[in-house]
Amino acid sequence: MISCQIRTRMIEMVSKGLATLEVSLKHSGSLFMYAGHEGGAYAKNSFGNIYTAVGVFVLGRMFREAWGAEAAKKQAEFNDFLESNRMCISMELVTAVLGDHGQRPREDYVVVTAVTELGKGKPKFYSTAEIIAFCRNWRLPTNHVWLFSSRKSVTSFFAAFDALCEEGTATSVCKALDEVAEISVPGSKDHIKVQGEILEGLVARMVSHESSKHMQKVLEEFPALPDNEGGGLDLGPSLREICAANRSDEKQQIKALLQNVGTAFCPDHSDWYGDSHSRNADRSVLSKFLQANPADFSTSKLQEMIRLMRERRLPAAFKCYHNFHKVASISNDNLFYKMVIHVHSDSAFRRYQKELRHKPSLWPLYRGFFVDINLFKENKDKAAELVKSKSNLMDTEGNGTLGRDGFADEDSNLMIKLKFLTYKLRTFLIRNGLSILFKEGAVAYKAYYLRQMKLWGTSAGKQRELSKMLDEWAVYMRRKYGNKQLSSATYLSEAEPFLEQYAKRSPQNQALIGSAGNLVRAEDFLAIVEEGMDEEGDLQKELEAAPSSPMLSGKDAVPKAEGLIVFFPGIPGCAKSALCKEILKAPGALGDDRPVNTLMGDLIKGRYWQKVADDRRRKPYSIMLADKNAPNEEVWRQIEDMCRSTRASAVPVIPDSEGTDSNPFSLDALAVFMFRVLQRVNHPGNLDKASPNAGYVLLMFYHLYDGKSRREFEGELIDRFGSLVKMPLLKSDRNPLPDDLKTILEEGISLYKLHTSRHGRVDSTKGSYAKEWAKWEKQLRETLFSNTEYLNAIQVPFELAVQDVLEQLKKVSKGDYKSPITERRKSGAIVFAAVSLPVQEIQNLLGTLAKKNSRIEAFLREHYKDYKLKGAHVTLAHKRSHGVKGVADYGIFENKEVPVELTALLFSDKMAAFEARLGSIENERVISKNEWPHVTLWTREGVAAKEANALPQLVSEGKATLVEINPPIIISGMVKFF
Repeated sequence: MISCQIRTRMIEMVSKGLATLEVSLKHSGSLFMYAGHEGGAYAKNSFGNIYTAVGVFVLGRMFREAWGAEAAKKQAEFNDFLESNRMCISMELVTAVLGDHGQRPREDYVVVTAVTELGKGKPKFYSTAEIIAFCRNWRLPTNHVWLFSSRKSVTSFFAAFDALCEEGTATSVCKALDEVAEISVPGSKDHIKVQGEILEGLVARMVSHESSKHMQKVLEEFPALPDNEGGGLDLGPSLREICAANRSDEKQQIKALLQNVGTAFCPDHSDWYGDSHSRNADRSVLSKFLQANPADFSTSKLQEMIRLMRERRLPAAFKCYHNFHKVASISNDNLFYKMVIHVHSDSAFRRYQKELRHKPSLWPLYRGFFVDINLFKENKDKAAELVKSKSNLMDTEGNGTLGRDGFADEDSNLMIKLKFLTYKLRTFLIRNGLSILFKEGAVAYKAYYLRQMKLWGTSAGKQRELSKMLDEWAVYMRRKYGNKQLSSATYLSEAEPFLEQYAKRSPQNQALIGSAGNLVRAEDFLAIVEEGMDEEGDLQKELEAAPSSPMLSGKDAVPKAEGLIVFFPGIPGCAKSALCKEILKAPGALGDDRPVNTLMGDLIKGRYWQKVADDRRRKPYSIMLADKNAPNEEVWRQIEDMCRSTRASAVPVIPDSEGTDSNPFSLDALAVFMFRVLQRVNHPGNLDKASPNAGYVLLMFYHLYDGKSRREFEGELIDRFGSLVKMPLLKSDRNPLPDDLKTILEEGISLYKLHTSRHGRVDSTKGSYAKEWAKWEKQLRETLFSNTEYLNAIQVPFELAVQDVLEQLKKVSKGDYKSPITERRKSGAIVFAAVSLPVQEIQNLLGTLAKKNSRIEAFLREHYKDYKLKGAHVTLAHKRSHGVKGVADYGIFENKEVPVELTALLFSDKMAAFEARLGSIENERVISKNEWPHVTLWTREGVAAKEANALPQLVSEGKATLVEINPPIIISGMVKFF
């Protein structure tokens, strides 16, 4: 499912001529980056391993295939070009030797996805047109790209994806996009020939509105690549042959691969050889780097970025290694390192993006960030260079106020990844479910894949089909392997034959599977990879995490056969403990007969969430009130894992608050929390009026949520757990926060940022700001208590808040809960486009016509008396009859009203329908692709609705009746996809 907010913004930008939508294929591979001999080769967050050795080999072989006898010369020129221009190319490395993803590729290859120049300001990313020109000049493989520059084409694209998201394969997707895009540039590697029919997905992003013109110009100046010059030459052993011949260990495979690349492309093997521990640099390198005087603009911007990331505590690591490429230049006064910036969570990018909005001159943050660092002592020559470099700082400081392609950074980063169900079946439902199936059994596996499909919004029909197939897969695997888990690296050796046999049983199964068969055996040549490594990241639950509980929509209820965890993503003073006590006081208060238990975090010593998990195992069908603040994603993931391992659902209870742009809690809420805490006496967690640093502790909790707006905070919890309960906190008609309260809180926040920037997590009673903290804590108490009347008046009475929470929890338990987040599209794939009509108006019209016409009155009395019309629409196009493009063409009209004239009623003893004539939307006539546009009203049991298309013919044969409606009745309808 695509967020409606992103979709709407993209359509709006294209419609206004502000941008073009660019779509490219997502090949099933690993990120590989290359920056020349000196720059090095990198995987997503690492270097000097089997991933980068395979990448260098495949890239080198691409050159030999493309340039033939000139390959060695071109390889050397290419490396020199990258290094002299400070460039890096990013590629999708697709290979069968690094483990299975969606489908085992037929060939090993790379596709260039990005080209970057460091330059003097921000790193410059080439546009796609520039990438194609660059690649065709060097004969490197490019991706398949489509451009959509009109409202009609971009709406058709989204509709086409919605129609194909559950059954799309490379052939059907490429065909549909070719038909609706203004420009289609085929990739130099045909996905069907080199990868197969199983397509991982598409990447859609906003680019300059001038992109179409630039692309046309590049295609004229740089024709398609010639046939491989190396076709008739002996290229040496292939990647799979080398890996098959060197099976003893990873180092042997790396050595063999690098030797076969050749010295023209890889003369220096220092990144790969040597003990990994000897590569690790001292942790002080990062501190020294941040304290160093920047020698150029790039260094100053990098320092600024890292300082900000550490200050905001973004989930990232900064790992430093010795740079063995520079061994000959190293001295005590001249040190060289490589730094890897490893971003642990996607939330870091969202939070950093917000910082960019406030300060556009910041360097952007990227996934896969590697930096060469040179720490040196200044001498006369170096000092002269520094003066020259710094004279350019003012010239380049203004760079970056606009993002890529000349529009705001927020929009330049507008990108979505769209994955297909046929790929997700193999990677997420089968591969990622293996450990659950073998460790926890078939029941836990079924719970896992059902939750995953609900998270994706898979249609009910596909869920039933996949459940049947996956249950059979689970039985098959457990019978064959018992409790011995199948390796995820070669799981397709079992899955592909199983899927092939399953697909042969029916056309419906074939559509479900997408494509299977022609298995490439990987066991004989699989590269030896360190245990636990996965460069693509598909094994990390963050990218495609299953929610810990079912997505509770419609009338889904929390199953009574499993437990329930009620937890609190809040801040001290949010009244969670008081709420838990009230729930325990009233047996059956949740409308549920399951026993209710609680564990108070302040009374538990040791690992709290482990204790909760232990209690869950002892009482699997109970309701657990987890009385402890659960403030971040790390805790939420623990709860998700606990739900899966102990068969439970989870419901977050949060204090209701408007929040700010960067925090889900407002200053009003923070003031109330602090006021409550400072009224406590003898608190078991020692956080009360006697605590000298109580204000600091609450600021610390407040900042654990920093970087998330209220909308993002609530949306993430609902995405993970399927439901959300809000505890009323502040009255809606309250007066604004008094100035003195607002000021003291803002001063505390500023002091907190200063303190953590210098001292990290050191307590406020220690460090260089201890006196300032003591003064602020005293002033905080004075200010809060001087506003006692105000703070008491703005709070919702506790009794009412408890009653409200209990009612919400009952709804969750019974299945009456409906998500407050409505920005998700309807579940499942599009099947047809239609004009939806109001049922009641249709019913009323039938009644009116019956009073005027005896034949209609007789028909209704005989056939329609006990029939209840559930829906009414005029079909515009059906995927099966008119193709994906036929349905997608109506994307431009989606959710817009259109007048529909009903001109006649046709009926027989088997069916009835209104004849319809469609009007216009914004002066453009809406034309149905059906030969006879109509509204089907009724069919006899056993007669398909599509048979109503035959009514005009039956009238001409005297087998049906036609009653004209004169003048026609006009009813307003809405264009929808179903």
